Amino acid sequence: MTTLAIYSNKGGVGKTAAAVNLSYLAARTGMKTLLCDLDPQGSATFYFRVKPKLRSGAKGLLKGGKQVFKSVKRTDYENLDLLPADFSLRNLDIRFNQLKHPQKRLRKILAPFKDDYDLILLDCPVTISVLAENIFTTADFTLVPLIPTTLSLRTYRQLLSFCKKRDFDEARIYVFFSMVDGHKKMHKELIATAPKTIKNVLESPIPYLAQVEKMGLHREPVVAFSPGSAASKSYQNLWNKVQQIVRSTGGSDATVPPGIQL
Repeated sequence: MTTLAIYSNKGGVGKTAAAVNLSYLAARTGMKTLLCDLDPQGSATFYFRVKPKLRSGAKGLLKGGKQVFKSVKRTDYENLDLLPADFSLRNLDIRFNQLKHPQKRLRKILAPFKDDYDLILLDCPVTISVLAENIFTTADFTLVPLIPTTLSLRTYRQLLSFCKKRDFDEARIYVFFSMVDGHKKMHKELIATAPKTIKNVLESPIPYLAQVEKMGLHREPVVAFSPGSAASKSYQNLWNKVQQIVRSTGGSDATVPPGIQL
């Protein structure tokens, strides 16, 4: 099993859109996939037409075991299940801090899913606290969406500083550019110079297009309702890069289902 986190310490960068489309593409390739919506806003849960409700809320999530299994919902897509969000997750940091070894609780919660899924994808809330520590302790690797702007790059550097102080492996953090406007000079210049200043940049930018925004109207991945669009092709390119990372890092068990094209 491989655990992939879609994480950002800055909001409004296209994180959930990436999580929804990548989980759909993973399932479509034959990987048994679980998308965990850890964001109390529940946007990923909304996109998949699932009620934002966990059994016993955040308290039930922390207990793990059967409570968490019972909260998992099927989506409309083969091989893709969802652990929905719950508004009580807004207090998850507080609850983690009340426990022993709080930085490892999420990993323990998700461990029982190892035999049931090939890929667990975490749609993470904007945080840089004990929950972020849980995410980086749990994930085999992390994707960070960046808008090609000065502030977005600044928050990414803050994230790297956070990881360095806590001895998290920066080699397992990958960056892709999101909400890219090809007409903006700054966007083009920052993307061109990024490989010289940022490690592990995936050359699969996601453009700022109306099709992505329409996910909220269709309540499904853009790859599902508009497969021939430029946005869909961009997510497919990103997923191709992610598959290469899964294959090269090996995740938790160094296996990828057969038939997946790299």
